[in-house]
Amino acid sequence: MHNKDTRWYRLIREAAVLGLLVVGILAARSTLADHYYVPSGSMEYTLIAGDRVFVDKRAYGLRLPFTTIELMRGKSVQRGDIVIFDSPRDGTRLIKRIVAVGGDDVLIRDGHLSINGKWLASVDGNDVEIIGEKTVQLNLVDGGGPMLAGVVDNGMVLAIGDHRGNSLDGRIFGAVSEDEIYGRAIAVYYRQGTGFGWRDL
Repeated sequence: MHNKDTRWYRLIREAAVLGLLVVGILAARSTLADHYYVPSGSMEYTLIAGDRVFVDKRAYGLRLPFTTIELMRGKSVQRGDIVIFDSPRDGTRLIKRIVAVGGDDVLIRDGHLSINGKWLASVDGNDVEIIGEKTVQLNLVDGGGPMLAGVVDNGMVLAIGDHRGNSLDGRIFGAVSEDEIYGRAIAVYYRQGTGFGWRDL
């Protein structure tokens, strides 16, 4: 009887340790780092469907696990960042590029972007833009997508896809609150056809 009780105690202890380990891993994914599977080509040519991306969830601040409660403020979202957030339209988890922040006067026409009266097209060609500190190769094979003009409200950011003619993004559902951004995509760590690697974004 004593041996049976000892076995049960051991099983309960091992289950508790395993449970704590699982909760710890989920908490780390919730607040520190996670990965994202790219489901579509809306971010071509930077990201392609099937890419697996490493996401830094500490980039814009530290949150209480499993909540949106902010424990520590991080840096602000920057133009050019690729971020993860839920669509205000239907809650779908999305990955898009931030092209404008609060106070920016934005014009998107024929897929080309102007911020505060300045077109972002690079001298390398009108399908290349300099967004923040990032040089972005656009995909315009499906045209430029919807036009947009207006000023981004303070505390909000505008997120759109690099594949301008094939992206359901801020041109459709509007700007997103900075507080709703889960994290910043840091790198592609797996790409179909080439396998594992580290491609900085």
